[in-house]
Amino acid sequence: MSSKRTIPARRFIKPSFHSLIEKKRDGQEFTQEEIRYIIDSTLDGEMPKHQLSALLMAIYFANMSAQETATLTEEMMLSGEVIDLSHIAKPKIDKYTTGGVGDKAALVLVPLAMAAGVVVPMMCGVEHDYIMSPIDKLRAVPGFEGKLSIEAFTKQLAKVGGAIVKQDEHLAPADAQFYALRKETGTIPSLPLITGSVLSKKLAEGAEGLVIDIKWGNGSFVKDLEQAKQLARSMTRVGRALKRRCVALVTDMNQPLGDSVGTSLEIKEAIQLLKGEGPEDLKELILKLGMEVVRLAGVAGSTLSAKQTVQRHLTDGTALEKLKDLIKAQGGDTSYIDHPEKFPVARHVRKLPAPKRGYVHTINAAYIMQGVTILNGSSDKKGKIDHAVGVSEVKKVGTQVKQGEPLMMIHYNDEAKLEQALECFKTAYRLAPKRPNPPPLVVERVA
Repeated sequence: MSSKRTIPARRFIKPSFHSLIEKKRDGQEFTQEEIRYIIDSTLDGEMPKHQLSALLMAIYFANMSAQETATLTEEMMLSGEVIDLSHIAKPKIDKYTTGGVGDKAALVLVPLAMAAGVVVPMMCGVEHDYIMSPIDKLRAVPGFEGKLSIEAFTKQLAKVGGAIVKQDEHLAPADAQFYALRKETGTIPSLPLITGSVLSKKLAEGAEGLVIDIKWGNGSFVKDLEQAKQLARSMTRVGRALKRRCVALVTDMNQPLGDSVGTSLEIKEAIQLLKGEGPEDLKELILKLGMEVVRLAGVAGSTLSAKQTVQRHLTDGTALEKLKDLIKAQGGDTSYIDHPEKFPVARHVRKLPAPKRGYVHTINAAYIMQGVTILNGSSDKKGKIDHAVGVSEVKKVGTQVKQGEPLMMIHYNDEAKLEQALECFKTAYRLAPKRPNPPPLVVERVA
């Protein structure tokens, strides 16, 4: 069930493409008609790529107003299919994250929301170079199918209340063209273009509201805290302008989230969380994001009620059952969830020894992810992922270690790849004689 844009013809004199580039270069605002013309010209191939690239660069440097960004988002959303979920009575709330190392929150949050009576229509788009998507992780479950048609997607949402699937190419096709050129032209970090890209696809899924996790730090593509806060404000502002309920949390990604990085290892950790166990930082994030989801959906009113709802479903087994429902609906073998020991195990495990005594002062999460990427041989994002490899028992910032004590355990199958990966893992850690103050996990809430 979906719909496409039908817009009555207007009296609009088409400007030249170079005049649009000059207008934005000089810091002027586009009208709604001009933005619509840009989107239409992109879709039909009328605007040459070199001029579209110049336009994206002009937007990168001259920025866009809140109104322009909202219009761009809406026009990109309407450039393709817009899924209609109005036949599903339950509240429909999705979650988006800018992605981070060891971030398995979606694997816990989606079934948790489903258990609370919230429908979660999650589609996962193109990930950044060293980030593994929830679908990459769920493919560790034999039989799991990450790609569904729009019809199958909507049927599954009506039946089980949630889905985690690959982004459908019929949604926001204008954004796909923009994104490909943004990668080539160095304009990925543009806040209005990020906002338009994310929200156009998320709102085309049929979500009534969105909880956003903006990660900042060395393990995210948003390296600067102030930029992360600005992105959170931009997204919530545009969400409201398009009449969607929206809240964002700015969270720390200057170290891996949880204790493990790697597909099977992360699923095992998510299963722990769904049994009320697991790492404290991940528990804290799930609690905060889960409370936002149930409040946005209206199934919990007060902060206390939201907290109790989340904690109940994490400990009584209902969220774990919902994960099995979702995996079964998408063809996966749920016995792996009941018996996590069935997941593949690496042939070798060795420790990364601390080179000296001290406290873990800083961790570069990006280096850890690069090391894991080398271990699984999937650096081109097309090769087959080795689901057994990764790192576990990752020591976090502020932890005291003795010389020779493991900073992490490395799970690997290939000695040659290990030697390469070790350089990344060693470079990731900085030890110091004094205990640092670990950064707060949630820095700011924007609603």
